[in-house]
Amino acid sequence: MKRLWLMAVLLSAASSALLAAQLYRWVDENGRVEWRDTPPPATAKKVEQRKVEGSTIQTSSLPYSVQQAVRNFPVTLWVAGCGAPCDQARAHLARRGVPYTEKDPQQDVELFRKATGGDEIPVIFVGRTRIRGYLEAEWDSALDTAGYPRTAITSGGKPLVKPTVAPPPSPEAQPRQAAGQPEGQPAAK
Repeated sequence: MKRLWLMAVLLSAASSALLAAQLYRWVDENGRVEWRDTPPPATAKKVEQRKVEGSTIQTSSLPYSVQQAVRNFPVTLWVAGCGAPCDQARAHLARRGVPYTEKDPQQDVELFRKATGGDEIPVIFVGRTRIRGYLEAEWDSALDTAGYPRTAITSGGKPLVKPTVAPPPSPEAQPRQAAGQPEGQPAAK
């Protein structure tokens, strides 16, 4: 066990030394190019010194499992200014790092009613699963089943995911308001 621990320490030290190592390039007296981590002899020509650092691959894309969840079970959140429930809904998705499309039911009331089957907000769709109101346990269950992460995935301390706000529908796509109904307000039941 002690030998294994000692080897791990030595390998770690060696790898960190390589990450900050110096590399030398020169042409020897026979015209051959040499690359070494030791300084060249005094007879070397065209000496170059380079610092070798570790490399990392920076990605801004989501892990494959999250990409699959987004593709197979896209999340749509219908919210407006409904106070605490809407704020909790947004915070929940942000905490879990779930990419979602946010839609405002006041932009297209008829589409909202047809899609959600009522006037209650917030409403979340995880794929075809619809949940009305903010119910943390139900939301977690649906998101877990779809394969979304339990916590936000970050890169450099910043979350990789930001919500997408759906653009308002074009004027041609908006249904006409019922007589006596205020503009942009859902009808009372």
